[in-house]
Amino acid sequence: VQLVESGGGLVQPGGSLRLSCAASGSGFRLHRMAWYRQTPGKERELVATETSGGSANYADSVKGRFTISRDSAKNTAYLQMNSLKLEDTAVYYCNALIFYGEYADYWGQGTQVTVSS
Repeated sequence: VQLVESGGGLVQPGGSLRLSCAASGSGFRLHRMAWYRQTPGKERELVATETSGGSANYADSVKGRFTISRDSAKNTAYLQMNSLKLEDTAVYYCNALIFYGEYADYWGQGTQVTVSS
């Protein structure tokens, strides 16, 4: 099973981006999905999570601006990011708890989001 992210890029403050995280493979089940972010010299920070039941939680710093969602038919998670700020600049990582014979955490390769004027 692999997680492949896309959608990062350069955006001006106040702009929007949508990140995607597609799980590829067969015979697996997605459970919790989450997005983290990391900047140089800092620990990876949890941004948003969504359980398989649809409950979402967000870091205080992104509440009201970011929305996590998933398309179960496509095994894909999304992070819609609106009203982006300079401090949102980071590498964003997708994380998923997947059952594939057993439960395990999987990570995407990361996608750079740069907010700059």
